[in-house]
Amino acid sequence: MDQLKQQLRIGSWVLVAALFLASVWFIQSISRMDRMAGLDQTITVSGTGSVFSSPDIAIADLAVSVEDTTAKKAQDQASKKSSAVVDYLKGAGVDEKDIRTSGYQIYPQYDYLNGRSTIRGYQVTQSLEVKIRDLEKANNILDGVVGAGINQVGNVRFDVDEPEKLQAEAREKAIADAKKKADELKDQLGVRLGRIVTFSENINGGVYPMMYAKDSGMGGGASTGALPAGQNEIVANVTITYQIR
Repeated sequence: MDQLKQQLRIGSWVLVAALFLASVWFIQSISRMDRMAGLDQTITVSGTGSVFSSPDIAIADLAVSVEDTTAKKAQDQASKKSSAVVDYLKGAGVDEKDIRTSGYQIYPQYDYLNGRSTIRGYQVTQSLEVKIRDLEKANNILDGVVGAGINQVGNVRFDVDEPEKLQAEAREKAIADAKKKADELKDQLGVRLGRIVTFSENINGGVYPMMYAKDSGMGGGASTGALPAGQNEIVANVTITYQIR
């Protein structure tokens, strides 16, 4: 008899514990469902902000290309001309840290006759990226590097050296634009906005390339005066999702 009572007592406690755990699980499930339902009730808005700025640097892609009968001879010539170009740039006021080698290639050159190819020599191309901080000197410097040994001038692009402040300003304008749209929407829909659920951004800076042309076979006419730098536009796009209360 006593053993039966003990078993009933244990069974009762097990039942109470099971009911307690079930109630906790049920309450948590309801809470999760409420939170998920709240997340489903959202408003998503987007905003755009832009800032215009005059460039303060010019970045030029330059190259020395040399062909000779052996790779060693071509390399020696390319190295000699590149050194002369770097010396000229330093003398023109370009800091050494603003001159970097951006590429170095060696390619065999072939002659084709009667369906057969023979190597006639090697072409070595050494590319430089040069940052010019004094825009008023940019045109004269580009003229000078051609005289110093550069025989390929690629894009000359204008940019802002430290765009972070401009990007932050564009982002601030984009967020203000998105918030304004959100306020208008909540009034039109008759709802209240809660916390921000998600935020994303995309910032693009306008870098406008310009082809530099000399009158010595690089295409275009002779260089005249200063290069027009124009303006750069930095555009920020943001997307904000608000929870509806």
